[in-house]
Amino acid sequence: MCGGVIPYQADIGKGTFITYHGLGVIINKRAVIGENCRIRQHVTIAANDEGVPVIGNNVQIGAGAVLIGKIVIGDNVKIGANAVVLHDLPSDCTAVGMPAKPVKFNYAVESSD
Repeated sequence: MCGGVIPYQADIGKGTFITYHGLGVIINKRAVIGENCRIRQHVTIAANDEGVPVIGNNVQIGAGAVLIGKIVIGDNVKIGANAVVLHDLPSDCTAVGMPAKPVKFNYAVESSD
């Protein structure tokens, strides 16, 4: 991988993978990333004056997405390509846009047998 910044100080969970082309991935050294996440090329996970992103488990971050500031991303979230995430995202949703907003909730349906 080249052309990115992934500091050893970042708290990156087991099984998290920077997929295919790691080109341009920037992760703040204080960022917290959960387990089994997928981060695609040109993703930025950055701090602002308030803090850094905290990302849950099983999160997929699309190419070119930007996550900025003291935000919490829940578990099982999918963030679309080129989304700009400025606010918390609840677990089990898909978010897209600038600024990113949930457009779909991915709840499992339980049977009542």
